[in-house]
Amino acid sequence: MYPMSPRIAQAQADARRASVLDAARWCFLNFGFAKTSFEDIAKRAGISRTLLYRSFKNKEDVFTAVFAHWLIGRHPAARAAAAGPGSAYERLLGVCRAMVVEPWEEMVGAPMAAEFHDVCERLDPELEALHRRIALGCVTDILGDKASATVFLLALDGLLADEPTPAVLEERVSLLARRFTRPTITTKRRKR
Repeated sequence: MYPMSPRIAQAQADARRASVLDAARWCFLNFGFAKTSFEDIAKRAGISRTLLYRSFKNKEDVFTAVFAHWLIGRHPAARAAAAGPGSAYERLLGVCRAMVVEPWEEMVGAPMAAEFHDVCERLDPELEALHRRIALGCVTDILGDKASATVFLLALDGLLADEPTPAVLEERVSLLARRFTRPTITTKRRKR
């Protein structure tokens, strides 16, 4: 039998890690951070608890990895959307889809979704701050100034307050992006 190439072994390890993180995210969203156990995550991922402990030292470590994999992993797509072709409106929608709408689609309706960001902010404030900095940078690149980008992101956070369906969120984001990217019309006063 031939030994496995390092590239294949790494691809398998990466796939297993992604599977574990997806299983952990499901557990955290459905059971909450406090009630999720290593046993729950291992069972959902189809691996032994011992193997899970080889990869993560504790539940906090798993949670931080879930946040990084799921949300921080979206940063390249958000940056590409911000720098990509299209109008400011289209680019802003692309950033919002990558960083807000798509994750929301995966978590809306989960019993413990509301606590997800709060737990991350408590466990790893630096990771949460990085996520916000990337969002601010992408939106600033599109809108042209940090003040407008800050207001846009605050408004975007507000769109989630009543836990809308993904379709409603998409409509709201579209409306918000349209308002912020509408060209300003300057008119000259006629002299009489």
